[in-house]
Amino acid sequence: MNVCLLYHTPQPERAVAAAARLCYAPVGAAELMEHMSDEAVRKVLGTILSSGHFSALEHASYTFAVDGVSRALTHQLVRHRMASYNQQSQRYVTYADEPSFIVPPALLGSPAALERFDQATTDAFLAYRELIGAGVAPEDARYVLPNAMETKIVVTMNIRELLHFFEIRCCKRAQWEIRELALRMLDLVEPTASYVFLDAGAACRRGSCREGEMTCGDPYPKALKRD
Repeated sequence: MNVCLLYHTPQPERAVAAAARLCYAPVGAAELMEHMSDEAVRKVLGTILSSGHFSALEHASYTFAVDGVSRALTHQLVRHRMASYNQQSQRYVTYADEPSFIVPPALLGSPAALERFDQATTDAFLAYRELIGAGVAPEDARYVLPNAMETKIVVTMNIRELLHFFEIRCCKRAQWEIRELALRMLDLVEPTASYVFLDAGAACRRGSCREGEMTCGDPYPKALKRD
């Protein structure tokens, strides 16, 4: 898996604070953006995050390039609807060589299971190539391709959605591949807005587990408290 932060809103915390402060200011957002002190920015952010008035967090966004993940992952990822996606198309991209398949780590400890997995993915791609060779359009031949196929996707989320995404997908009960993606994305965004993302991640970093009877029983260490 390769995850790259392509772009993010410059000075994301200041942009969010200026947007939020505008509601109560006699001056415009551009002036607030330029002249608010760092202390004022943090004070506004603290109020936003503690009060639950998260709409201002939508004014800063992040764009990621994600390669080397499975179609199984992206089927989960696009369920996060408050985001934008562009994915490598199996309708228009055909494969001259055998593509990569993402292998679940649990299979690596079982030679028999791994052999069966490899055979299934090989057979599926062979069927795909045979259909293409018989004149079947790629958009129809792709129906035989498995969820394990490697794909590429560009993802854009605002801070509000990122915090929600991290809460659900950084949890130790999340599916292993999308959890790895979420943890890598969190590592990339945290340095750009350290105050906002200080306690980002699974819900147990900030309080009690929300999984109820389904809890993993192994909570993350509590996050640092904001000033």
